[in-house]
Amino acid sequence: MIDIQIKKVGLEDIADLQIIGRQTFAETFSQENSEEDMNQYLEEKFSVSQLKSELLDENSVFYFALVDTNIVGYLKVNLGESQTEIKDKNALEIERIYVIKDFHGKSVAKYLYKKVIEITDSKNVDYVWLGVWEENARAISFYKKNNFVEFDKHIFKLGKDEQTDIMMKLHLNK
Repeated sequence: MIDIQIKKVGLEDIADLQIIGRQTFAETFSQENSEEDMNQYLEEKFSVSQLKSELLDENSVFYFALVDTNIVGYLKVNLGESQTEIKDKNALEIERIYVIKDFHGKSVAKYLYKKVIEITDSKNVDYVWLGVWEENARAISFYKKNNFVEFDKHIFKLGKDEQTDIMMKLHLNK
């Protein structure tokens, strides 16, 4: 088993966050989307100014998953008004959990998800929610395995392409 460390991301890590964000998103979705839509999305969502804005938001937090000193995945969670859709003060949104392809199946997502649960305990929220592309069977399976249930759908824009995300929720037992 590999040793996986979780580290909070700061402004000093912005270049690394941009690299891992672009890499993992492209690895996950390039096959099913046009190059034009992918490039537009990557430029908008992973620009230095966009990431800096997100890092400075006190209700959003990023974490890296590290193996040795290599960043192999990352997590972004949102609370309160920083949530992308449901603005419930009793909820936490998992906006992103991404792992580089070479580390799929090596428990990296499990460690990032474990960090989510630690955060929910410290923030005293009632539930966790997220949106996941309806075509991303691997991610849907992961969340179902962790007791998330579908509760709605919403539209996610990737470039000019409108895609359907399944919204999933996990009620926490307190």
